[in-house]
Amino acid sequence: MGHSDVKQVCILGGGTAGWMTAAGLSHKLASLGVSITVIESDQIGTVGVGEATLPHIRYFNQSLGIDEAAFMKATNATIKLGIEFCDWGRVGDRYIHPFGDFGKPINGVEFYQHWIRLNQLGKAERLGDYSYPVVAAEAGRCRHPSSDISKIESTFGYAYQFDSSLYAKFLRSYSESKGVQRIEGKVTDVRCHPETGFVEALILESGATVSADLFIDCSGFRGVLIEQTLKTGFEDWSHWLPCDRAIAVPCTSADTITPYTRATARPAGWQWRIPLQHRTGNGHVYWSEFISNEEALNQLLSSLDGEPLADPNQLYFKTGKRKKLWNRNVISIGLSGGFLEPLESTSIYLIQEGITGLLELFPDVSCAKTDVDEYNRRMDLQFERIRDFLLLHYTATQRDDSEMWRYFKAMTLPDTLQEKIEGWKERGLVQRYEFGVFLPPSWVAVMVGQNLTPHGFDPRAGTLSDNELMRAATTQRDEIEHAVANTSHHIEFLQSIHAAIEEDQKATAT
Repeated sequence: MGHSDVKQVCILGGGTAGWMTAAGLSHKLASLGVSITVIESDQIGTVGVGEATLPHIRYFNQSLGIDEAAFMKATNATIKLGIEFCDWGRVGDRYIHPFGDFGKPINGVEFYQHWIRLNQLGKAERLGDYSYPVVAAEAGRCRHPSSDISKIESTFGYAYQFDSSLYAKFLRSYSESKGVQRIEGKVTDVRCHPETGFVEALILESGATVSADLFIDCSGFRGVLIEQTLKTGFEDWSHWLPCDRAIAVPCTSADTITPYTRATARPAGWQWRIPLQHRTGNGHVYWSEFISNEEALNQLLSSLDGEPLADPNQLYFKTGKRKKLWNRNVISIGLSGGFLEPLESTSIYLIQEGITGLLELFPDVSCAKTDVDEYNRRMDLQFERIRDFLLLHYTATQRDDSEMWRYFKAMTLPDTLQEKIEGWKERGLVQRYEFGVFLPPSWVAVMVGQNLTPHGFDPRAGTLSDNELMRAATTQRDEIEHAVANTSHHIEFLQSIHAAIEEDQKATAT
């Protein structure tokens, strides 16, 4: 190793962000002899209230060699095939944003383009009827994707719904087995180099000093290093995503554990429902300008599946991101770097992308400007494109029945989102990204689900006769129905892969 290589990494904060970072770095940097320390205080709570995730979490776990069944059992996890959105386009509407395609291409053209044509002919079924993960989710069934790409069962992915505090605990054990050292304590002072401004050491309440070459700020909204110390600055996006509070309450499980998360639009925000094996996570995200905390809580409690299992957890936040997620020798990962409301379950994805980017651009002690700039460019694009996708849900709507919905109808959209919508409305065009989590089927799901109909379609979708197209679409729909009928029910699947917790464990966990 050269004299300038990073030899010591300090992660400030535990929770999901801190222990995911510790796990990822300890596994991937093992051959470099880098020592990793996590500073965490049991006296400082974490924001985690139960997490729904995106399919990328599977690949993170797999890259660490984590056994899926063991992880699911340890975190009371369930399968997630997508997100059900209720009342977003109009009150009474519902659709599922699936983790997968709508049908299979016909003559090399994406199926949804053919569906647009069918819809204009008045011959199309609901778009979700041509999606294996949508039909399976609604039937309460799931499986692993098929490795045979000719089968409709290969056209989807899946994520997890799990207890984030248990996930952090699981990854802490994993990280410590890889040599990560945990120090209990609170930071009372930060020592910086007088010329470079780089962080050199953290002073703890106990008087101990923790030095490192590279610091990862996982201290949550406080941003102890990235903001309180380095004064990096914050881009406020609350004019686009104005919801600023949430209340979370777990409740007893319903009889059926659904393999999907639900997001129900409300007059001043929206409500989440995340079914785990031992309980259901619930929350109300809202804009405090138009509803009081008491009203928001009453709306939430009146719509729970079962009895509350804990006191309400009140959260306050502001949407946006740091002006730099990497500043000098500090990288902010998790809430310290920014927050976008959890409508599409992107929080853990952004943590994962932060870790992946850091590993790909892992610096020497000088933290070269080229590395820092490239990392910030990538993360800026990730945040901005998620922001646009979330905003789409609020603006692709016919609702004007409350002050919040009227606010969104009058909004001037970011140019990046407006261009996306115009391309879709003109001919069903969805531009692909180099960096960005949501692929075209996700955009199609929301725009069709919320009644944003294109005027035209890809002309290559017009080569079949009307009858040929109808037969091809019917064949795909029938194939999906047959495949779903032969798919295991959710709980049976969990039991078959040995991921289901026992009944006595459910009672203990609750």
